[in-house]
Amino acid sequence: MSVPPEPETPPANDAPEEGALTLRTPWWRNWKVMLPLWLGIAVLVGLGLHFNVDRGVIAGSVVAIGLVSNAFAWLLGVIALVPVIGPVIVKVLSIGFIWLLNAVGYLVSYIAIRRGYSKDVLTYRGLTVAIIIGIVIGFVLGKLI
Repeated sequence: MSVPPEPETPPANDAPEEGALTLRTPWWRNWKVMLPLWLGIAVLVGLGLHFNVDRGVIAGSVVAIGLVSNAFAWLLGVIALVPVIGPVIVKVLSIGFIWLLNAVGYLVSYIAIRRGYSKDVLTYRGLTVAIIIGIVIGFVLGKLI
């Protein structure tokens, strides 16, 4: 009667074996990088507003940093983690029609203000915002029902 061989025991330490492939997440997907980046952006925006830096410079800086570092995509990913409503919010934020409608509204309001129709611009911009909010609410309700 022979005794079965004992199974091999794994090494005591958790170090990877030689030649083993280790996967690391890229830095733009690592929350340990992105969370401090967003906190830094928030602090710099707060300081810029406190010291009366031009809002266009602040907005341009945030857009540049966000695009270079993929911070906006990470933030949308975090929002998408919220159950049920998160993915819907991400879909709404990525609808091109709403972006296009808002861009046309800004262009038309710029031209109208230059021609002296500032009171009319306020009225129609309020209407545009109400329409966009209605579209978003309708989209969300349509996805949930």
